[in-house]
Amino acid sequence: MVALHTGWTGHSPDTLMLHCSLARHEALLPLAQAAGLRAVLPDLLGHGQSPAWDGKGDYQTANLNAILPLVTRPMHVIGHSFGGTIALRLAVERPDLVTRLTLIEPVFFALATGTDAMQAHRATFRAIRSALSSGDPDAAARKFHAAYGIGGWGALKPQVKQAMAAGMPLVLAAAPAIEDDIHDVAARLPQVRVPVTLIRGEICQPIMAEIHETIARVIPQTQSHIIAGAGHMAPLTHPKAVAALL
Repeated sequence: MVALHTGWTGHSPDTLMLHCSLARHEALLPLAQAAGLRAVLPDLLGHGQSPAWDGKGDYQTANLNAILPLVTRPMHVIGHSFGGTIALRLAVERPDLVTRLTLIEPVFFALATGTDAMQAHRATFRAIRSALSSGDPDAAARKFHAAYGIGGWGALKPQVKQAMAAGMPLVLAAAPAIEDDIHDVAARLPQVRVPVTLIRGEICQPIMAEIHETIARVIPQTQSHIIAGAGHMAPLTHPKAVAALL
């Protein structure tokens, strides 16, 4: 995995920043710079300059294993969206490497099981899976962007649309970990002992509010924040507001 650094000179980084699906490390650079962080920012597998995922085993696990060599000391771990689910799992499985967690709309959908929001989420992703399985990755990407992207699909550059369509299999590959919780992370969340900061956009998917409420309920040392006027991509659209909470 490729590791890229920003915001520090002459000192080891003390922060790990994990981006969302269909993005790359540059997506978190504005936040790192606004907060003045000494951070290491890897590209997830199949993203940016990192190698493609080989399709073996579980996608979240593959990313966790690729990231671990970068965590050379206990760090503040900041994760956005799918990156937030990796951050949570790191805190559960390697608590010795995490001093603090900041989770920006972590898409750990399993935490909303049994809610109306989960039913709406499943309907959205059924349509995405159907489009992809029928050989229409563009339609799958368009539906995913409508729920979790920035702005209108029509305003995106053709190369951005193509990249998103190509990356949709990775979005769905995350399902066993984040929808089915095959690693039993939910049951182990009360073991998290470090401070946790939750950040979500005011204009978020209903399931994100449910996920945040569950995390705040089971991890007592959690502080929750809402960024006014922001959506799922708050680190990109409102980096200064997010940085102020760090």
